[in-house]
Amino acid sequence: MEPLILGIESTCDETGAALVRGTELLADVVASSMDEHARFGGIVPEVASRAHLEAFVPTVEEALNRAGASLADVDGIAVASGPGLVGSLTVGVSAAKALALALGKPLYGVNHVIGHAAVDELVHGPMPERTMALVVSGGHTSLLLVNDIATDVVELGHTLDDAAGEAFDKVGRLLNLPYPGGPHVDRLAREGDPEAIPFPRALTSAKAMQKHAYDFSFSGLKTAVARWIEAREEAGQEIPVADVAASFAAAVAEVLVDKTIAACRAHDVDTLVIGGGFSANSQLRELATERCAQAGIDVRIPPIRYCTDNGAMIAALGSAVARRGVAPSLLDIGVDSSMPLSTITV
Repeated sequence: MEPLILGIESTCDETGAALVRGTELLADVVASSMDEHARFGGIVPEVASRAHLEAFVPTVEEALNRAGASLADVDGIAVASGPGLVGSLTVGVSAAKALALALGKPLYGVNHVIGHAAVDELVHGPMPERTMALVVSGGHTSLLLVNDIATDVVELGHTLDDAAGEAFDKVGRLLNLPYPGGPHVDRLAREGDPEAIPFPRALTSAKAMQKHAYDFSFSGLKTAVARWIEAREEAGQEIPVADVAASFAAAVAEVLVDKTIAACRAHDVDTLVIGGGFSANSQLRELATERCAQAGIDVRIPPIRYCTDNGAMIAALGSAVARRGVAPSLLDIGVDSSMPLSTITV
């Protein structure tokens, strides 16, 4: 029987615990502190850390209850040890160490971002030998060549400034939308004209592509939206909120999809996995599905509940690592807020 892995996620504001055996998800429980941050308009690290401390034990207990298991049944513990907020990471890693030591079970410190790709195996089964993964979230936008999700992941490109989700939240603030702005911008974008405003597509010129073929930049796009809104306000004109949202969303989705498909072609890859919280974005899902079909690329996007931060993604990566026979982590592992994507386990 394949090992039963308890996955623990605490990189930002979600406390997640899940149990996975092989590629089968037995239970997944998430406690979010998002409401506590909403009044501040963003994540407050100290508040997030305190929320993890309060939620950890109840979340793990609930996951075990749903799986019909006990701690004694667990064969290994996987925990996100980076990247993320230092305080939040420290709570999760400290708790995972305590459990591993008390139970005498192996500990696997894994990369949170790679977990966003690994969770797809719980939905669509094992990845092909060569897979492209686009991980897009509030804090990360990364393009990964996955030769083996547990042992061989190569970062081809990343965001040079704002991540896609972060840019959406900032534009949401420009449009006076509630926090977090991303979902509200996405909703409004469905009602607007994506061709109404010609917002820029950064790092897509021939010169930029020579150096940044698979990198992304959304800070300039956010600034372009701000300047456009300011000009309309100074002229006393009404802001067509839905058109702004749609045009902005189209600019983000097109760059993400076009660069990702180019990477698939260049590396002879015909399977694409899209993960991370921003993969819930409707424009990205629709455009990726449409253009990948045209390019002959099989696109795999997990259901939305697997895209935001959760314990299932950590348990999935931990399970893959354990099944490959990768050596467990030492009990003195630390946390790394900027863990490189060349690191799968620590």
